[in-house]
Order: sequence, then structure tokens, then C-alpha cells
Amino acid sequence: MQLEYIGLQKINGPLVVLEGVKRAHYEEVVEITINNHEKRMGRIIELVGDTAVIEVFKGTAGISLKNTTTKLTGHSLELALSKEILGRTFDGRARPIDGLGPVYAETKWDINGSIINPIAREYPRHYIQTGISAIDGLITLIQGQKLPIFSAEGLAHHALAVQIVHQAKLAKQEGESFAVVFAAMGVTHDVAAYFRNTFETSGILDKMVMFLNVSNDPVVERIVTPRYALTTAEYLAFEKDMQVLVILTDMTSYAEALREISSSKGEIPSRKGFPGYLYSDLASIYERAGILKQKKGSVTQIPIITMPNDDITHPIPDLTGYITEGQIVLDKKLHQKGIYPPINIRPSLSRLMKDGIGKGFTREDHPDVANQLFVSYANVRKIQALAEVIGEDALSETAKSYMVFGQAFEQQLVMQQKDKNRTLEETLEIAWKLLRLLPREELDRIDKVLLDKYYKSHEGET
Repeated sequence: MQLEYIGLQKINGPLVVLEGVKRAHYEEVVEITINNHEKRMGRIIELVGDTAVIEVFKGTAGISLKNTTTKLTGHSLELALSKEILGRTFDGRARPIDGLGPVYAETKWDINGSIINPIAREYPRHYIQTGISAIDGLITLIQGQKLPIFSAEGLAHHALAVQIVHQAKLAKQEGESFAVVFAAMGVTHDVAAYFRNTFETSGILDKMVMFLNVSNDPVVERIVTPRYALTTAEYLAFEKDMQVLVILTDMTSYAEALREISSSKGEIPSRKGFPGYLYSDLASIYERAGILKQKKGSVTQIPIITMPNDDITHPIPDLTGYITEGQIVLDKKLHQKGIYPPINIRPSLSRLMKDGIGKGFTREDHPDVANQLFVSYANVRKIQALAEVIGEDALSETAKSYMVFGQAFEQQLVMQQKDKNRTLEETLEIAWKLLRLLPREELDRIDKVLLDKYYKSHEGET
């Protein structure tokens, strides 16, 4: 027999407190009835003795201490899943908003996932081609990796996310099924409409699942949106053997929602007012990416973080950097130059890149070319600083060639049109054309055999 609890002990923001609770468990879903007719769902986020703290998904407006009854459901939040979920659009609570009705459920999964034994993980090896030269050539995304994008307000991270969704595909793995799970958290209505209209009109919606949580939705829904998305990805990957790319934007909105709920609970804040468990909470999301042994599918993750005040040391990007395997950093100075995508390769890196590129994966010259481009572009910045002191005319011929290389690097390799989908071969050919602008003796990160094969083949070009 299910017990119903009459009344509440306390209401604070999106949270309510219920006392005298028996046989409840953490993350359990509850059903709250207001004035005997309106029903709202909530979940238990804290248990102390027989006292439960419940977050209410539609907020606490209209709720008083005496006009409610609360019923425990006995289960956590679950998501109805089947292969039919592909091509569907949902809100932040996984309710259909595309007018196609509910999903026919083959199964239901707990959205909190389950702990993955590290021994059960397969080491990522193959790369995912995004069609964006700066990423594919220099910050290569590896299948099963978690590679965040660090952006700032006003930069083109929304356009970059859309371009990745349009162009991402498996490289040299014929017959593999590929899907994208896209989750937006706390975005404005115009941005949500931009995502939805772009994906629907482009014809790629059939290979993706979309979750949209807008800014005026209850803040507590923002906490579960990425978990619904990742549960969908895990189902498609580990039950349907698909290779799944998950894009989460914006994790800053998620973390700020977590801070608001923590404050309502009266918890002692840590850095910048965020709860002390921000690291473990973010890890519970990011660590759901990967490849499992004995499973054919994979989950690759690209979370997008808008850095408050462009501060990369802010707790959200800082902790994200500790958990994930690299970062793609967008730069305002490049954006002001009219360069899209404004990817600054100097602070960007992919820690798994070295194990998924080169002979047998991409092309034999890829690792050396990437290393040389990083080193050469770093030299450009040093020479630019020197030129500001002594003047560009006083530079040596070699230094002047670096200045030419730096401008060409940003204009030809980093910059590309939003609808331009470059193959890796095209990216590497552009890279070699740029390296030819430098004297051969400056290319000390490339093997002599590769220089003889690729550098000479470009001699005589203009």
C-alpha cells in the first residue's frame, strides 16, 4: 500500500521539505497533488533521517504547506526508450514537443546511469571527422572521447555546434551506424528555434535526438536534461550498436542551476558560490562517455562551456578540464578578425589525438604535420611580439616568413565557411601548402622521409 503524506514542513524556492517519510530513497520520484487536482512531479535530492528534500519540476508556485499530498512512486526518473526515439525532439524533461506523440517503449532506463568499471572500458582509437580543419587536423576528436569547447558570450559556439552536427561522421568505418544526441540547457527561445529549424530543414533530424530546455523552464529541469540525453546515447550505443556523438550546450547553465538548487538547500558554498561537489557532479556526466569491451557502440561527448567573464580559470571550465581529455578554445580576438570558427590552437589540445591519428588511422604525415603547425604558430606569436619592439622591417627573412605563415594559417586553415565540409586530405594539403611558406630547415618536427615525400611535392606552387 502506498502512503500519502499530507502537507509540507517547508518551501524554499524550487524545493519542498517533507517530514516523517518512510522507506524513501535518494533520487526517488514523488507525485505531489495540489488542492486535490493539480499534479506535479518531483524527486528526492536529500534524505536526513525521515526528512526528505524534494525538488519540484514545475516549481512551487501555488503550493502551500497545507494544500498538498505527496506520494512516493518507488522508482527513480526513467526514460522510455526504443529505436523510434531517433528523429524525435523533446523538452528538458523528455516530453515530446514535435507533435508526434509519445515514444513506444521497448524498455525504460534509469536516467542516472550505472557506474562503469574502468576495466570494462576499451581504449579509444578511431577518430570522428567533423569537417572542420582546425579540429580534424590539430585537435582531432577520437571516438569515445570527451572533448569540451570553451567559449564566451558572443562567440559562434552555437554555429559551431550546428556545423559539427551537420558534418560529423565516422572515418573509414564502413557499415557503422552513426547518430547524434543534442541537448540544449537554459537557451533562449530564439536559440532553441534556431537549433530546431536548422536541423529540421537540413534533413539530418532522422539521425539525431534533440532535447531542448529553454531559459524560462523550471531550473530543476536543467539538472536532468543532460542525463536524459546521455541515457538516450547509452541506449543507442550499447543496445543498438550505434556510434553516438553527444553535444551538450551549455554546461555553464547546468552548473548555475546546480548552484541555485544548492543555495536553496542551504549548503555551504565553495568557489564562486558553487557547491563543493561540483567536480563530482560534472564527472557523473562527463564520465558517461566511452567505449565498452564486448559492445560494438560508443559514446563520444562534446560539452560546450561559456566561460564567465572569459575566465578559463573559473570553476566550471577549470574542473571540466580536469575531467575531460582536452579542450577546444574559442578566441575573441580571432572572432574580431572575422575568422570563423575562432579556434585558438595554442591553448587547445586533444589528449587522445596521438593514439588515433597517423598510419593506419588517418595519414602517415598527420602527427608530424600537427606538431609542426603547433610549434610554428607558437613561433609566430613570439616574432609578432618582437616586431612590435623593433619593427617588422628589422626582422630577418626567416622571421618575416613566419609572419606570412601566421596570417596564412589563420586565413586558410583555421578559417572556413560554415557550410564547408573539408576532408582530412584537404586539411593536410592546406597544411603542407602553409608549411612550404617556411624554409625547409625550420621544419624540424617532421621526419626527413615525410619531408622528401610531401614538402617537395609542393615545390613550384604559388
